[in-house]
Amino acid sequence: MPTKPEGLESRVNRNTVIDEEVLYLLMAAELAGQRNQYHLAMDAYLQAAKRVDDPRIAERAVKIGLFLKDEQRTREALTVWLAKDGKNLAARKFAVLLAIKNSDQKAAVENLNAMLADDPAGFEAGVLEMTKLLEKEGRTQFTYDVLEELAVEHPTQASVFFLQAVLASVLQNNELAQQKVSQALLIQPDWNKAVILQAQLAGRSGDLVKARASLEKAVKAAPEDRLLRKMLLEVLVNGRDFDDAIKLCQSVLEDKPDDAETLFTLALIHMQQGQPDKAENVLEKLLSNPEWGGQASFYLGKIELEQQHPDKALTWFDRVGDGNYAFDADMAAVSLLMNQKRFEEIEARIKRMDNKYPEQHLRILMVKAELYNQLGNYQEAFDVLTQALKDMPDNREVLYARALVAERLDKLDVLESDLQKILDKKPDDVGALNALGYTLTDRTQRYEEAAKYLERALSLQPDEAVVIDSYGWLQFKLGKPERALEFLRRAYEKQPENEIAAHIAEVLWSLGEKKEAKELFDSVYKKSPDDEYLLEFKKRFLQNGQ
Repeated sequence: MPTKPEGLESRVNRNTVIDEEVLYLLMAAELAGQRNQYHLAMDAYLQAAKRVDDPRIAERAVKIGLFLKDEQRTREALTVWLAKDGKNLAARKFAVLLAIKNSDQKAAVENLNAMLADDPAGFEAGVLEMTKLLEKEGRTQFTYDVLEELAVEHPTQASVFFLQAVLASVLQNNELAQQKVSQALLIQPDWNKAVILQAQLAGRSGDLVKARASLEKAVKAAPEDRLLRKMLLEVLVNGRDFDDAIKLCQSVLEDKPDDAETLFTLALIHMQQGQPDKAENVLEKLLSNPEWGGQASFYLGKIELEQQHPDKALTWFDRVGDGNYAFDADMAAVSLLMNQKRFEEIEARIKRMDNKYPEQHLRILMVKAELYNQLGNYQEAFDVLTQALKDMPDNREVLYARALVAERLDKLDVLESDLQKILDKKPDDVGALNALGYTLTDRTQRYEEAAKYLERALSLQPDEAVVIDSYGWLQFKLGKPERALEFLRRAYEKQPENEIAAHIAEVLWSLGEKKEAKELFDSVYKKSPDDEYLLEFKKRFLQNGQ
């Protein structure tokens, strides 16, 4: 809703000759306005506007009419305003807004034509300002249609085609938007704003070649324009043209060596290229920057983690402090400690995070549940996730996590209920299909139902290793070990996990291939002597040193 209309005291032209009746009307309007009696104020201003040659009184009436959402009297006041000051751009804008709101295409075109004639330089900005207001009211398509008529009348006005491109983009018609911005650039080839829009539209459609060509042309025409160079840099990075991206970074840094955004982008490129030393050198330059120091510390931690230096990584994560990367850094630290099984430290960190990030309560609960899971405290994990579901009963991640914990606790009814709830909402959820199908295979004899879920999962993601493994395990349970082995070996080739290795070893053992089974087991057991699936296989098949 518009803000309260302002008083007119300082706005009436004091040189205007005002008769007593008009003066009375103005005083009455002011008093009514002060008492919030805006309908009375509107009537008085409208009558006064018709009698005085001062367009500002009519403007006042228009603004009160808009505040009251009284379209009939607003149009009446607007007609008076334009009659007294036909070149007033504010009046024209109001006229366009009212015309479009009322689907009056003829009036909208007429007033836009007047705006274009009176202020061609400000036409584009004025219309863009109006389109933002009209978008909220769902009038974007009608506004586009009005501009289409204007484009026919003004085929050499680049701004009209540019505005159409913007509106077509809002309407999610990317192809039409590209067509219109191309027309604008045919008329005005060096218009950087249009070039930028053309590149953005090309990038949105995935045509990075076209986006790059547009921006390279613009940069060549305006090499000092840092915004264009940064946009080109983004396109080069997205297109993985890293060598050219590095050259462009260097050209930006030649002009401004401390450009933090470019330095950070350069560091990320070096990381993408597998050059951690170069990335570290660049990130260290950002550590003293108060806005970028935390971000730089976070990525220095990631580099140390990738280089198998967990203690150094932890130090960097703890240096992030507050800011946008604080939560990510704390989560990365917890994940690192989880891998090292430093559970006491994790508990202390989670308590601090609970207080520090109340808005991240759900994610912290999930971490807490994973901690209990790792400790083997499955009931505690189950209770934490159950509590989370009270706040958000349909959350997919919480339902899935509780289902997996429920399996550990032999609560197969809960597992099935939680996974089915996910599938009711999203029948093609491969994770839920696979988990339910595998559990029915491994823990029950409901193989026909299991097959239904796993075949669906396999059809959706035929190359997913865990799904292939589950389907292979189903074949084994169905008494088809040779067929099972085909699927299990394919799964292991894609993802050599211990559980899949244990499945292959068991199938081989059942086929009498005990030597091969033991060789496979020994090769993975050396790397993961604490793995629960391998320990289970050892307990069942390799007792007494067999």
